Amino acid sequence: MTTIYGLKNCDTCKKAMKWLDRFGVAYTFVDYRDHKPTPETLLEWAAQLGGLEALVNKSSTTWRQLPDNRKAAASDAEWKLLLREYPQLIRRPVVVTDDGVVTQGFSDNGFKKRFGKT
Repeated sequence: MTTIYGLKNCDTCKKAMKWLDRFGVAYTFVDYRDHKPTPETLLEWAAQLGGLEALVNKSSTTWRQLPDNRKAAASDAEWKLLLREYPQLIRRPVVVTDDGVVTQGFSDNGFKKRFGKT
């Protein structure tokens, strides 16, 4: 089963779930404010998405409000700490399918391709 990680009040996550419902794709939703991803999970996602920094939504309000010294994480350990402390910084939704493939974000065409729907 597909797992969608995001925030329950996120418009993009809502769009992704509506798309999955419309095309009959079974999924579970995990709000990562309530269930923070473990450091191991963050590393698994980062391995497929281009590193921990690639997980960060740098256009978010949360990111803009961070002090500059927090934005200048210099190691994976610092990025993991930042993402565990502020899970809302993770670009959303994070989509994990049964085969272990991880993607971020939502677009109609991207999901059609990902889930083999036309």
